[in-house]
Amino acid sequence: MPVFNLRPSATTQRRSRVSRLALMGAVASLVLGAASGAPYFSAHAETVATAQSSAGLNAPASFADVVDHVKPAVVAIKVKGVSGEDDQEQMTGAPGMPEMSPDDPMFRFFKRFGEQQQGGGHGHKHTTMSQGSGFIISADGYVVTNNHVVDHATDVEVTLDSGKTLPAKVIGTDKRTDLALLKISDGEKLPYVDWSNGNPRIGDWVIAVGNPFGLGGSVTAGIVSARGRDIGAGPYDDFLQIDAPVNRGNSGGPAFDAHGNVIGVNTAIYSPSGGSVGIGFAIPAEVAKDVVAALKEKGAVARGWIGVKIQNVTPEIADSMGLKSTKGALVSQPQPGAPAEAAGLKAGDVITAVNGEKIDGPRELARRIATLGPKKTVDLTYLRHGAEKSAKLTLGVLPDEKEARADTESTGGGSAVAGLGVEVAPAAQVRGAGGEGLVVTGIDPDSTAAQKGVRQGDVIVEAAGRPINSQGDLTSAIDAARQDGRKSVLLRLKSADGMKFVAVPTKAG
Repeated sequence: MPVFNLRPSATTQRRSRVSRLALMGAVASLVLGAASGAPYFSAHAETVATAQSSAGLNAPASFADVVDHVKPAVVAIKVKGVSGEDDQEQMTGAPGMPEMSPDDPMFRFFKRFGEQQQGGGHGHKHTTMSQGSGFIISADGYVVTNNHVVDHATDVEVTLDSGKTLPAKVIGTDKRTDLALLKISDGEKLPYVDWSNGNPRIGDWVIAVGNPFGLGGSVTAGIVSARGRDIGAGPYDDFLQIDAPVNRGNSGGPAFDAHGNVIGVNTAIYSPSGGSVGIGFAIPAEVAKDVVAALKEKGAVARGWIGVKIQNVTPEIADSMGLKSTKGALVSQPQPGAPAEAAGLKAGDVITAVNGEKIDGPRELARRIATLGPKKTVDLTYLRHGAEKSAKLTLGVLPDEKEARADTESTGGGSAVAGLGVEVAPAAQVRGAGGEGLVVTGIDPDSTAAQKGVRQGDVIVEAAGRPINSQGDLTSAIDAARQDGRKSVLLRLKSADGMKFVAVPTKAG
């Protein structure tokens, strides 16, 4: 039997004396307060206690009653699918995941956590098995989960909390928000849960229920850690960050508030180890329920589209364009024949408002336009050369396919541009680069240009709004910007991802 040292340390003895003194002081204060008719508790303590009571901030003694109510509606999902040579997402990462090596330190951040796959051999068709979680939202058996849980599925089975297994039909999926809607039937009414009608606050309780590691219904609790998180998973990122532990297999499961209403759909985790480290991400209910309603009605989600590639207005870009604010979305490339081009928008315009409502940046613009839906007429406010303009246009339908990428191939050689840390050559001399602009044939990785996003193979087509076809054109544009007092010059580049703007300093260093 182990023997413990029960003798208190000197520090403990000192603390005990302090505690006794504090207790004696409290008793004396209580006696004196009673004698004088003054209350013992301070006004501040009363205020805090009242606020906590009215806001319901006292920690619940148990979540058991809530769990008893919601757990029957949470299901485990098993998926059988087929993967092949071109299905790189199933082998190296996740749907919608940025292209990166598995050795990249950020790879685990973006990696989804719903799949637990078996089978395989690279380069040929093979069967995969995966599993995740979901939850029933209606008595007739509609089930919400993640798209990446059922992506490429040939057979889907749903196991109820009771242990009963039912076949499921995929009603519709939406890759851009990573949501899917399934349908099961048991011949009778099924238990279900409701969406929350309010927005959770940072610090609110959250309860996650799901199927981690295939163990079956498991419950964890925590708080909402943050709102509006952009983790690079897609153009409409607006995640809740929660610290209720979620792991592989929780994907597609619900996050509940303390009243048992669904506030989010658990979708991704940040994990250096592959398990929970207290940073999970859930699709907010206000986003999920609209997408699910569209999937139920039409089997797909139709979003509004104006047809522009947009980017952030950085402080350097704002300075190079003479803008007073970094608010808005910079148009780097209007797509031919798209609504924006038909309305007269051009590269270099900064969209600042939709229907009179200001926007902060590209992400908000994308969400606002997408939510409005196709065939809606909108008023766009934008800046061109510092002057405010407006355009009215009718939204198109967001295409399914990703915007075509530029096909630029670079070769070595070129002339150095003083101060930029790049070497350039006329595009006409570089195979596959087109006939206009300067190709970046070499770049100093420690240069400011490299840090701002200029890469070898990019084609510089404009500088400070001027067409660039020679090194002299580029040098003149930089000199002119410097003489105008600009700290940066705005370059328009054609890259592997399409057109983009980059502001580089006019002075070396």
